[in-house]
Amino acid sequence: MKTLLKSLENEERLNEEQANKLWDLDLFTLARFAHLRRTKLHGKKVYFNMNRHINPTNICADTCKFCAFSAHRKNPNPYLMSHEEIMQVVDETVARGTKEVHIVSAHNKDTTWQWYLGIFKMIKEKYPQLHIKAMTAAEVDFLHRRFDLSYEEVLEKMLEYGVDSMPGGGAEIFDEEIRKKICKGKVSSENWLKIHKLWHKKGKQSNATMLFGHIEQREHRINHMLRLRKLQDESGGFNAFIPLVWQRDNSFLEVDHIMDSEEILKTIAISRLVLDNIKNIKAYWATMGLNLAMVAQEFGANDLDGTIEKESIQSAGGAKSAKGTKLKTFIDMIKTSNLIPIERDSLYNELKAY
Repeated sequence: MKTLLKSLENEERLNEEQANKLWDLDLFTLARFAHLRRTKLHGKKVYFNMNRHINPTNICADTCKFCAFSAHRKNPNPYLMSHEEIMQVVDETVARGTKEVHIVSAHNKDTTWQWYLGIFKMIKEKYPQLHIKAMTAAEVDFLHRRFDLSYEEVLEKMLEYGVDSMPGGGAEIFDEEIRKKICKGKVSSENWLKIHKLWHKKGKQSNATMLFGHIEQREHRINHMLRLRKLQDESGGFNAFIPLVWQRDNSFLEVDHIMDSEEILKTIAISRLVLDNIKNIKAYWATMGLNLAMVAQEFGANDLDGTIEKESIQSAGGAKSAKGTKLKTFIDMIKTSNLIPIERDSLYNELKAY
């Protein structure tokens, strides 16, 4: 343990064995080292953006056991938005000052690839300044399989139709044995990484996520982080890592334990220490609650995500995020924590300090 502490003090890159030993450290030792790294990178700044989530359909060809969003017998309300309905949402949110639309859909086999991508062109033509974060690697893989398009072709079409950056969804947990149990048939971990690498090669950025707190073990989380770190060494295209706390309500996964706050904060802190080449660690308030996301800013995180306005995926699983968060709430909570609220754009350029 002394050797590990010395490595942390010297800010040396941790190998897999050392990374797994981090779990043996107490929470406050982890917090001390993670907060030092966070402070070195970001000082007292806490980032957020003005964004709107739009989920155009919940009709899905996949049956991921962890998911409560897709239309199935526990969520018997299938929907498919028209492009006109989506544009109405975009018009309203732009009028309120939103700078990013985050568009993620289920894998609806009754639609065309033009339905998936056409909306981006409509948005970009009307609002060229609006950042479009859209199409997870799982969606890219679905369009590849459904319409016999190569990954390269799907990504080229995304660029052509106006997508600016990719979200990190579909990563779940990279271990393939776990994937067989929770999301069989979805994009493989190898292909998830391949798609992001191809996107990065085009000079574009993306997020990376990890879904934790279900049936995975701690070593699976470490393996997941190390595979992301390896790709980041090669491509440098991840602008943030987002550990997503699994939402248990209405899912088909039978998990008898509930992950506590200490485990969530340890995971955040360890991700800051392991992912030495990904600058931003996001405490995604939609999955952990705003209060804990604020506490996480002292445990290595430096970002809260954004105002969101409407959230459908996590709230379907029980999260209290359906109506987003007001800008004033973010600013007040950050300031009362003696931190500095920084509004950013989708690529982490600072727009305004409050």
